[in-house]
Amino acid sequence: MNNTPIANRKTIVLAGNRNSGKSTIFNVILGQEMSIVSDYAGTTTDPVARSMELIGYGPIRLIDTAGIDDEGDLGQMRVKKTEIEISEADLVVHVFKAGLEFADELQEARANYKKLNKRAIYIFNKCDQVDDLEDYKKAIGDTSGCIFISSMTGCQDELGVNGDIPSNIGITINENRDNNKKSVVTNGDDKRSASSLKDILCKFIVDNLQDQLEDKGLLDGLAKPGDTVLLVVPIDSEAPKGRLILPQVQMIRACLDDGIIALVVKDTELEPALDKIQDIDLVVTDSKIFDKVADTLDKAGRNIDLTSFSIVFARQKGDIDVFLEGAAYLDRLDDGDRILIAESCTHTTSHEDIGTVLIPNLIRKKTGKDLHFEFSQGKLNETDLSRFALMIQCGGCMMTRNNMINRIGLAQGSGIPITNYGVVLAYLKGVFERAIY
Repeated sequence: MNNTPIANRKTIVLAGNRNSGKSTIFNVILGQEMSIVSDYAGTTTDPVARSMELIGYGPIRLIDTAGIDDEGDLGQMRVKKTEIEISEADLVVHVFKAGLEFADELQEARANYKKLNKRAIYIFNKCDQVDDLEDYKKAIGDTSGCIFISSMTGCQDELGVNGDIPSNIGITINENRDNNKKSVVTNGDDKRSASSLKDILCKFIVDNLQDQLEDKGLLDGLAKPGDTVLLVVPIDSEAPKGRLILPQVQMIRACLDDGIIALVVKDTELEPALDKIQDIDLVVTDSKIFDKVADTLDKAGRNIDLTSFSIVFARQKGDIDVFLEGAAYLDRLDDGDRILIAESCTHTTSHEDIGTVLIPNLIRKKTGKDLHFEFSQGKLNETDLSRFALMIQCGGCMMTRNNMINRIGLAQGSGIPITNYGVVLAYLKGVFERAIY
């Protein structure tokens, strides 16, 4: 389970004000004590992420965050990190303090997540501190997408589960001597109650994940079962020793899943491979050797459809039309413009790095403009991108479709165009019309 790529996990973010019980809920869902829990507001500082298998759904990443009401200069830095996590979430689980937060707070949260184009559900925690829960629900009004619980004493929710957890049992953290790990159990020997709360919370999340955007097949519309796809894979200074990079691995697996014949060759062996292999329906290559592969195909007299790993991922995860429109802005850049180059993963760079070296150099050469490039690896460090003239996103092999759509929405919400590594390199290398979109 832990070897499942991040791109194949949905990201669930717990958000809410300080001391609402986010960390306790985080621990209950995980079934172990990962986040520190205390009555002191602001205990959670940096986001805490853990991978788990969500029964009834599959592998996910669960993230605990600092309170969105944190104060002071340091508190605002924590809030910023929480906002970044929310911006890339597939689902936000917003936690309220029952009895202290009402309809206004719920409406404000709903409006905010709608503005961010985020799917969100709501947990009203600490219901054990509410004198009359039914009156409290009536005061809130519209409780759709809400669940009412006490992470300490029990649960009463909108899913028809009432009284599953006996009152006054409390959840404690006991040491498991067999594996030296901590686990959430209830007072005494009644482990049923803790598992009941976990089951209820997990079901609540699963029910709201089922209609999430799912990635379509990598080669949908490009190749069909029985077709032969030739993958041209350069082995350069950035190639990891002894293995392939993730986009190449995922492409091979997509071919196997779809009954497509996958052949793999280095760019240096492409010419002899074309002499030996007559039946090829599609060539997929690394974007940075787009022009080299296109020339080799032309010299061999092979009019074979050609695309790149990055463009294939752009079609699968993003909006290819938006990326095409974004590439046109390369001709509209002016001196002094800032360009954000965003990668979804973190890695060491080399003199051949596609994002930090190749693309900036080619853009400067193509435009002749004095441009300023900034780089982001992993999560974006800011949510307001309006200071940039253009955002260039990597293929996104480490992102879900929801993640990529979120980034597109973030760029559009900031009023800037966005495009993709493969689309940009096809444009800069003169194979824009030939590449398959």
